[in-house]
Amino acid sequence: MGPSLDLSLISSWLMLCAKQGPKAGVGLATVVISFVFSTYYNVIMSWALYYFFSSFGKTLPWMSCNNTWNLVENCSSGFPGNATHLQSASQQFFDQKLLQKTNGIEDVGGLHWELFGYLIISWVIVYLCIFKGVKSTGKVVYFTAVFPYFILFALLINNVQLPGAKDGIYYFVTPVWSKLFEVKVWVNAAAQVFNSIGIAFGSMISMASYNKFNNNILRDALIVSITNSFTSILAGFVIFSAIGYMAHIHNLPVDNIATDGPGLVFVVYPEVLSTMPVFQLWAPLFFFMLLCLGLDSQFATVEVAITFIKDEFGCQVLQFLKREELLALAMCLVGFILGIPHVTKGGIYVFQLMDHYTAVVSLIFLAFFEVVAVCWIFGVPRICLMVKRMQGKVPNIYFRVCWLLLCPLLVLCILISSIVQYTPARYGNYTYPVWAEMVGWCVSLVSIVWIPIGAIQEIYGKKGSLLQRLKTAMISTIDMDAEDPLPEKQNLDNSASEALFTSVA
Repeated sequence: MGPSLDLSLISSWLMLCAKQGPKAGVGLATVVISFVFSTYYNVIMSWALYYFFSSFGKTLPWMSCNNTWNLVENCSSGFPGNATHLQSASQQFFDQKLLQKTNGIEDVGGLHWELFGYLIISWVIVYLCIFKGVKSTGKVVYFTAVFPYFILFALLINNVQLPGAKDGIYYFVTPVWSKLFEVKVWVNAAAQVFNSIGIAFGSMISMASYNKFNNNILRDALIVSITNSFTSILAGFVIFSAIGYMAHIHNLPVDNIATDGPGLVFVVYPEVLSTMPVFQLWAPLFFFMLLCLGLDSQFATVEVAITFIKDEFGCQVLQFLKREELLALAMCLVGFILGIPHVTKGGIYVFQLMDHYTAVVSLIFLAFFEVVAVCWIFGVPRICLMVKRMQGKVPNIYFRVCWLLLCPLLVLCILISSIVQYTPARYGNYTYPVWAEMVGWCVSLVSIVWIPIGAIQEIYGKKGSLLQRLKTAMISTIDMDAEDPLPEKQNLDNSASEALFTSVA
């Protein structure tokens, strides 16, 4: 938990350490990656809405193979195990009904109009949560962040009573020691921490920028890290107890059913829900919980772009749009338009490509340069001075060692390992064509490119020889005499602070 706690602090301080918002370099790159992420992440909410409304009925539509969308010749009403030519009914519901999946990204197909409608609803929900700014966002978080815990505990109580649940839990908690020597495992674990806490996405940075100057950011980072770890473990028990139950029903090993990615939430768990007693209750509650979790992440990333525009171009933008609500509407409208390719019949391939090159490739690069900017360029002594001004005491040796050595080295190792073990994007057995890979790299560069552009701009603006310019550009120019880096935000209440450490989906 230690390194992730300190990375949370670094992510939050990146905005607090500047008098103005990010104009170039890693700050602007963070804004861009957050908005790109929001354009396709909301598609998951549209999927959850589709399942949510489909779960109201006497039977769940993914329970059997007797539907118009089923490919009867290779459909199995349960999990097919090692029979690779068969698909479960829940898999076919996801592929043939929800996605109406084509054979590849080359065949985009037409719009899936139902998903298109749900995407509109998703963006309307997001807009209604953020159009009044961070005050309304903080109030929404009270429900969207707390309600899922009631559902998780209720599901856990229900699941542990099911036959076979203990086998799934045992599978979840039993370590495979040989895996600890695989670099890929550590890279994936670190990437999961990055995604679950929101490091390098800018959401915590934007929320932290609304805090009062003397807010206890050490406490907030501790709460974020502990809550995130607890939630992950709790969700693991809920998921694997259900998977153990499913393995018991179909007389299969647990690892034949366990999977990752969207398939776990939209294929495996719906199948589990369909076999549970009182599934008419659990299915809607489960997908409503997914909506709440998705909403937390979504409006936080959209808020990054809105906060940036208000901080950097507030006067100019408001002269044109007149009201802040119209700025939020404009951002949601642009995000919706950019998300339309994901709700075509070949949209799953676009989604997977975007996710791979945004949430995996770009994110690690940005995280490394964020850590370098804060820990080495801004510097640990300046961080300690700011903490002393904020809290009246200097951080202890643990934090100083983490900032100076452990965090930069950890992220550098992750970055190097990601480069060495790079694999192209895939969706199941589908391999993307070369042109699609090139598009993916272009998507990745949309955010990364601002780092070298910012560096060149900074060096060009200095005087002297190239070496002198480099040395000067590496020195932080932030005025440490300023008592409050963001005085214009001090009249806001603490709802942003609360959102910072409760929105950990």
